[in-house]
Amino acid sequence: MKFTLSSLLILTFTASFLGISQVDIKFEKYTLPNGLQVILHQDNSVPLISTNIWYHVGSAREISGKTGFAHLFEHLMYEGSENVPDGRYDEIVDGSGGLNNGSTNNDRTNYWALIPKNYLEQVLWLESDRMGYLSGAITQDRLDIQRAVVKNERRQNYENQPYGMANVKLIEALYPSDAPYHWLTIGSQEDLDAASLDDVKNFFKQYYGPNNASLCIGGDIDINETKKLVEKYFGNIPVGPEIPKAKPIVHQLSGVKRLLLEDKVELPRLYIYWLSTQNFADDDAALDLLGQILSDSKNARLYKSLVYEKQIAQEVYAFQYGQELSGSFGIVVTGKPDQTLKQLETEVTAELEKIIREGISDRELQRVKNSTRASFIYRLQQVGGFGSKTDQLNNYNVFLGEPGNFNFDLERYQKVTKEDIKNVAAKYLQNKGRVILSVVPTGKLELQAGE
Repeated sequence: MKFTLSSLLILTFTASFLGISQVDIKFEKYTLPNGLQVILHQDNSVPLISTNIWYHVGSAREISGKTGFAHLFEHLMYEGSENVPDGRYDEIVDGSGGLNNGSTNNDRTNYWALIPKNYLEQVLWLESDRMGYLSGAITQDRLDIQRAVVKNERRQNYENQPYGMANVKLIEALYPSDAPYHWLTIGSQEDLDAASLDDVKNFFKQYYGPNNASLCIGGDIDINETKKLVEKYFGNIPVGPEIPKAKPIVHQLSGVKRLLLEDKVELPRLYIYWLSTQNFADDDAALDLLGQILSDSKNARLYKSLVYEKQIAQEVYAFQYGQELSGSFGIVVTGKPDQTLKQLETEVTAELEKIIREGISDRELQRVKNSTRASFIYRLQQVGGFGSKTDQLNNYNVFLGEPGNFNFDLERYQKVTKEDIKNVAAKYLQNKGRVILSVVPTGKLELQAGE
């Protein structure tokens, strides 16, 4: 019987629940003399190839007063380099019938393409030219154009978006003004306006060298031929400056910070945030599962209670957001019209105290473990794109130093016990240190949460 890649992964997934098998993603990793880490993964199921490159730089590498640079480069990278005219990157990838995109967060910037196999060499040329030869193509005009695009993007997503400024207030309250996570990835309007051409070019020269990058190529490749192409296009790019390892943020909230935001919205919304722990740290998986137990389905604790039974909320989200240098745990509850956020806060607090006091059931824990494993395996059916095999290989390589940490990642969730859930709830979510933000419709201050 002949199996496709998808059917093999489904079989692996089914067997995993029986304790018979583990995820097995074959890859080869090596490093060029200039420091570029290269990961190759062969998957000949379909004639497609994904290139996925991570630069270990995000907004956490910026400094107060000069924010938004990492995200700005997500735009500038597509505007042409010294040997690639403006628009040529999209012409080649789109013309092949392929896909491409990029994203920036606090800790990394990512660019990926999914293309027919015969376009690999052209895409590697494009990627190498913007790694090695972008700086000379950044003119004042290009900077001004992309600066205006980013500023407009910020207005659309934050200033002019319902509830859009909530995240700004939350992160500013969670972290000190000099901490790397105190500002949005997109930066501030003032810092974007103040950025000079030299500022931007210096940021690129510091962080976008081969020694701060991880290139993963997966799909229908020939390993030896691909190595030759990587050497041809990336081997001569000069090594960049040495980049010291970022230090974890050591910070605690000493008490309750209450914030209020009036907004042009119809429904009041309550945000409760705590500082938690870093991604892949010991308590990260248990906190992630706790968030799912609280809100990820109709049977989840807070969702069932507030949305279905008491009908005082429109929606509920609870989540662990582990990052490289710190982490936060958030609960976001959107109330029904004219619902007081004080009552919603009381209900949330009571449910958390119940978990700390009584714990959770075996069924609840198994449900979220199964859901986590299923979504993890599902993503690995894709060779390219966000969360795909090539993306996960880079994720583990950049943050854990080893691309093949699939089973470690899965097993840390499977090892979580009911007692672990109780412990992390008590450790991180008790009332001594948190940020509580009330977003209320303009003129309805009486709906805010409060003591």
